[in-house]
Amino acid sequence: MRDRLYLVEGTPGTGKTTLAMQFVMEGARRGEKTLYITLGETREELVATATSHGWELDGIDIYELVPLEAQLDRQQTVLQPSEVELGETMQLVCERISTAAPDRVVIDSLSELRLLARDPLRFRRQILALKTSLAGRSCTTLILDDLTASPVGLQLHSIVHGVITLEQLHREFGAVRRRLRISKMRGSDVQSGYHDFLIAPGRFTVFPSLIADAPPAEIPLENVSSDLPELDALLGGGLTRGTATMLMGPSGVGKTSLAVQYATAAIKRGERTAFFAFDETWMTFSNRAARLGCDVRPAVSDGRFAWIEMQPTRLEVSPRPDIRSRFRKTANPRAGSQPTRGARHSD
Repeated sequence: MRDRLYLVEGTPGTGKTTLAMQFVMEGARRGEKTLYITLGETREELVATATSHGWELDGIDIYELVPLEAQLDRQQTVLQPSEVELGETMQLVCERISTAAPDRVVIDSLSELRLLARDPLRFRRQILALKTSLAGRSCTTLILDDLTASPVGLQLHSIVHGVITLEQLHREFGAVRRRLRISKMRGSDVQSGYHDFLIAPGRFTVFPSLIADAPPAEIPLENVSSDLPELDALLGGGLTRGTATMLMGPSGVGKTSLAVQYATAAIKRGERTAFFAFDETWMTFSNRAARLGCDVRPAVSDGRFAWIEMQPTRLEVSPRPDIRSRFRKTANPRAGSQPTRGARHSD
């Protein structure tokens, strides 16, 4: 929101700068004035980070503010940095914001200011002064904090309008898991809890935690056939549309084969099917399905069958080339049916 100050906090490597870059790039794409004030990284380092994602920072005003104590010719030992440098640094920040009159501002990062202040009370007062300076400028400001300078507390949480906390969890196997939570967001009904996110070349993707909603009222109450009359008879006519069914059993009893049978039956009815595979490759699956008389390869080419190979240790999926785009664009010819039919299998 305009005239709001938001805090993005997290230890180094959690993705604060990547998120901030997307924030200002989106502003530039919308034709807004954007300002990125960096106190810890150089312009070249920011450009290199953007280049690694395939991004360009064209149209973004980058202000490289090097603290005085980091300049060899400006260092002094008579006065403490908090007595001189902190006030001058904050004045330079406010002056640049006033001159640029941006719509979006990023200040990266607060750790430099906290180290200069040395006193939590003085640091809090400087942030309050910054907030007062931003009032009425109709700009949205992100301030980043890498939580490396001590003392680190919650004193900033009471000043800013919103707090987003980024974390990364190192596990015994697989890739690092990244997650975020919205600790505070004034005037907004936010979704609490942790939400996973992925940083990959060219994207910062958030996966909101799932919430069980009431089923849509338009789902017709009907049975879904497997094209196996005997099995449908055992199930009272077939599976009920809109429900979830788990196939259980040891390896080799036919869970995948039965799931493929349901998928093939749906394709024959003109419906679409999505198959999420956690432990099987497309080559093995497609060849086995063809030997069973359930060749789904033609349905893949026209978008009626979506094969999505999941990576259990990563927040990534590996669909067959162009499957996902075709699957989303294909219209469902069955009136009143759901846009996607899923067949899931797990040992």
